[in-house]
Formats: sequence, structure tokens, C-alpha cells
Amino acid sequence: MNTPPVRVLLLAGTREARELALALSGSEEFLTTASFAGATEMPAHLQVKTRVGGFGGVEGLARYVTATGVHAVIDATHPFAVQMSANAVAACKATDIPLLRLERIPWVAPDGAEWINVACGTEAAAALPRGARAFLAVGSNSLGPFSQRHDVWFLVRTWDRQTKPLPLPHYVAVSGPPPKTADKDMELMRAHDVTHLVTKNSGGPAYTKLEAAAQLNIPALVIARPKLPPAETVDDPSAALKWLQRFVGSV
Repeated sequence: MNTPPVRVLLLAGTREARELALALSGSEEFLTTASFAGATEMPAHLQVKTRVGGFGGVEGLARYVTATGVHAVIDATHPFAVQMSANAVAACKATDIPLLRLERIPWVAPDGAEWINVACGTEAAAALPRGARAFLAVGSNSLGPFSQRHDVWFLVRTWDRQTKPLPLPHYVAVSGPPPKTADKDMELMRAHDVTHLVTKNSGGPAYTKLEAAAQLNIPALVIARPKLPPAETVDDPSAALKWLQRFVGSV
């Protein structure tokens, strides 16, 4: 008798989620659906079934996992996706479905860096001195706290090309993924006379801007990660795959 596949809901949106989805895609043991919140225009093709959009809060997510027969949920969303992670914890608790959080290791300051830890975007905006030229790498959905700084010029980098004006008084926007080496970010910062870097402590591959700022002696205002509800957590896709293996043969 054939063993039914383990149905996995992968809350995606990070590089680690893509790596895990690709690892699961070729397996007959797992039937995976990757869910995107819709923050990017075109989610990367993951070679698994995908859905885009919210679930409708905790109750909506609970209904979804119950209706689709999900056996396990992996939260591999961005470390700052507070609401989605909180909803996942609550929905899995309500439905008694196992949950694993796949969370990137936070960045640490490069050697010689002037690293200024701040609690939130509002604190980062207030910490910028008058006349600063700030490289703002916080994501297009987190620009609100900086909108009142008419005395600061911003260089904004987003993954997707912006077709609408951003809520900032003075800025230039560039789009695309971060470069693989610090040299490109150094060139970008020099070209725009950047005096400060503002970023979230997202972890992952987008570390080059911090290296570039350290080499150019540019202060980095680093927004600390929000506190998430407790959940079993790993920091590597291979560890998440091992966690899933325990469900094989038990469904």
C-alpha cells in the first residue's frame, strides 16, 4: 500500500524558503504548498504549488490548514513579518498542527563598523541628523516613519521596481536584489554621497551594505528584530527538512 504524502504548508518569502521548497519539490514523500503574502510582484518559481495573498487572520489560516489536510506548517517568512508569524503560532495551536519556524541568524557588526542599534523605524528616523543622506534599506512597506524627515535625503533600495511615488519628501529609488560583493554597494554609496545606512537586522545574504558602510566609515542604524511568539526554531533549510522527515509514514 502506498504511503500518502505529508502535506506541508510553507509560509514563504525568504531565500531559505526557496531553498526548502526546491528540496521538497522532487520528493514523493511531501506535497508542499508555498504561500506568499503578496509583498513582491512576482514570487520566484519554486517548483511546488504556490498561493498568493493572506488567509484572513488566525481563523482563516486555521480553516485553511484544516480544509486542505495540512500535516505540518513551516514559517519561513521574513524575520520582521510579525503578524504572519503570530498568526501561524495561534492557528497551529488551535488546530493542533505542528509548526516549525525557519529563521535566519541575525547579523553581527562587521569589524570596524559603527553600528547603532535602534528598536524600531521611528527610533531610526529620529536618530538621523539634520542634513543626512541616508541609504534606506528597510523595504518599501516600512518607509512611514521617515516620511516626516524633510531635512534628510534618502537613497531607497527595493526588490521590485517602484511604479508609484514613495512617501518620502526627498529621495532617489533603485530596485533589484542586493549585490553579491560589498564593492557594488560602496560604489552606490559613494555615487550618492551617503552619510548613513539604515537597515533592519534581517540576516541572510544582503550583508554587503553593512560591509560597505564599515569600509566607508559610514554609521549604520540597525533596527532590532521584533519579538515573536515562542515556537520550535531552526536556522537552516536542511534542519527543517530533517524535522519534516519525522512525519513520513505517520500520516
